[in-house]
Amino acid sequence: MATDTTPESSAPAQVPAEQTLADRGSNRSQRPQSAAFLDWVTSGWAERPASGAVPAEAAPFTAARRARLGARFPGERLVVPAGTYKVRSNDTDYRFRPHSAFAHLTGLGAEQEPDAVLVLHPAADGEGDELPGGGRSTHHAVLYMRPLAGRDTEEFFSDARYGEFWVGPRPTLEDMETTTGIRTAHSDDLRDALAKDAGADGVQVLVVPGVDESVDAVVADIRAAEEAGERDAALVEALSELRLVKDELEVAELRKAVAATAEGFEQVVRRLPEAVAHRRGERVIEGTFLSQARVEGNAVGYETIAAAGAHATTLHWTDNDGQVRPGELVLIDAGVEVDSLYTADVTRTIPVDGTFTDDQRRVYQAVLDAADAAFAAAVPGNRFRDVHAAAMEVIAARLDEWGMLPVPAAESLSPEGQQHRRWMVHGTSHHLGLDVHDCAQARREMYLDAVIEPGMVFTIEPGLYFQVDDLRVPEALRGIGVRIEDDVLVTADGNENLSAALPRTPADVEAWMAGLSGR
Repeated sequence: MATDTTPESSAPAQVPAEQTLADRGSNRSQRPQSAAFLDWVTSGWAERPASGAVPAEAAPFTAARRARLGARFPGERLVVPAGTYKVRSNDTDYRFRPHSAFAHLTGLGAEQEPDAVLVLHPAADGEGDELPGGGRSTHHAVLYMRPLAGRDTEEFFSDARYGEFWVGPRPTLEDMETTTGIRTAHSDDLRDALAKDAGADGVQVLVVPGVDESVDAVVADIRAAEEAGERDAALVEALSELRLVKDELEVAELRKAVAATAEGFEQVVRRLPEAVAHRRGERVIEGTFLSQARVEGNAVGYETIAAAGAHATTLHWTDNDGQVRPGELVLIDAGVEVDSLYTADVTRTIPVDGTFTDDQRRVYQAVLDAADAAFAAAVPGNRFRDVHAAAMEVIAARLDEWGMLPVPAAESLSPEGQQHRRWMVHGTSHHLGLDVHDCAQARREMYLDAVIEPGMVFTIEPGLYFQVDDLRVPEALRGIGVRIEDDVLVTADGNENLSAALPRTPADVEAWMAGLSGR
């Protein structure tokens, strides 16, 4: 049970005669108010030990990212909120996760730093932030946040959002500045800082909208009638495009996420007998992977899909309340999000009892061949859309061979055809990073139509999904769903399968499962 968020006392609470609905949450409050209590609770504390704050590994990388962003918006003030808590039910919140753009520009991940706001203030020539490699940015960055409260304050013991008794000690402004390499200021200073020189004839203020309503309101007040929606959209777009090519640190974090994910899949295979024995075996699979994600990382990067049998033909099956039966396949789509918030996204479709049937193997091999064709296309110089096209050529050819298409494969592949897409309605690839569908606000010409470059990381995930009541599918194949998904790093001379530690061929999958189960 979640802990009640108001301190208790035996003293009767003073309740106003009339309360608004918003006030009524305090009805259960029994916080002591006596002077004796206040004196007692705010005294008798030892000196705080030195924090030991040191510059984070990410600091030089985030400085370079901020500089690249600022160069696209010279003379404009850029506001990137971390976001705030989101209500799960009534007065309990979900675990906090900062907005991905904020994490990318500050290096703060995990549950850091609710209600903080990063602002890039425009700087005169030569007065921007110093860059690690020399030179200066077009802006100077300031991180506005709520600092550690003194133990002589009521916030220390009574504030369930910030108080040390409730959430543990917060970093000081000085510690956060040391860690991030970003100048810090109290969040109370934010409004005045945003308003400085702002207006129709002054500095234009841009914000990532929809992240923190209170920050949106402050910016709206400052801008008054100024039309800035298009410029806000340009900022969101730029923040997405900034992540299209990963830097060295981002690739390292993605490797960690993929490695932890591979371990999670191994744990799932070991617990398959338990899943088979349970009436909701899919939940056993989901829970096994979630445990791995929380122990080795921050969380899952998205809700795990544990789709057994015919559930695998539903693309985003997350109910995970079904049985896991021998003789059927189980499609597991899961990814560990590490503490830096970078996530993996891997799918394997495995035979529950360790051996593919002939029909299952036939469908699986077709999907694998499509994935291999996509890998061959995922190289520098090709366009991102070419990866999907390569996979679709194989999918259409196999369906044509099986007599499932009403037209030849070539005609189905034409824009006027596309009949093969009945059994794979999703795309083959998406960028991967801080978000499982990373860079989603990038322009089409920078994403789908873009030339593939070294440093890009994306998925390759073709599939075939034959629903049980699809009369256009041979009866023997109905209820079979297969997806194979890997995370791919584009290199100077080709690509690297980051998730290659997990077997992909039918024979390798069977041998892997046999080894993990001790057969």
